[in-house]
Amino acid sequence: MRIPVCAIVRGAVAGLMMLAGCQQLPLTPEDIQARKFEAVPDKAVIYLVRDDPDFSETEARVDFGNSLSLRTYPGTYFRWEVKPGTHQIMSFGGDTGQIRVQAERGKVYFVQQRVAGIRMAPESTFELINEAQARAVVSRSVLVKPARPITN
Repeated sequence: MRIPVCAIVRGAVAGLMMLAGCQQLPLTPEDIQARKFEAVPDKAVIYLVRDDPDFSETEARVDFGNSLSLRTYPGTYFRWEVKPGTHQIMSFGGDTGQIRVQAERGKVYFVQQRVAGIRMAPESTFELINEAQARAVVSRSVLVKPARPITN
């Protein structure tokens, strides 16, 4: 039995199109800059990372002090430039997870968020992690933007 050449070509084209659909989108300029992990001389930098897979696929609202709010998902991260001092990161809603970071001028900190639970009652935990762990998470993640503007 001979298979027509056109059937082979159609199958190959369909396979390539499926692979092209899995291609990662190009990084934004903000994402490229954030992946440099650079310190800021007169401020501190805090990265919040959420790995994929996580314990839950649920979105989680996170507040950064009183200055901004965003939603995290598995495979996302956020870069926050702050004045030196104590800064609080906490989950919002039924979730009460939180962490305080004592940030020093010119330093970079990495906080990992893990979310467990269902959509209506997710629970977050936060912990400081080292740069190597954070870089690994960021390399396979996407930068998220705040839901409300930074006023810091």
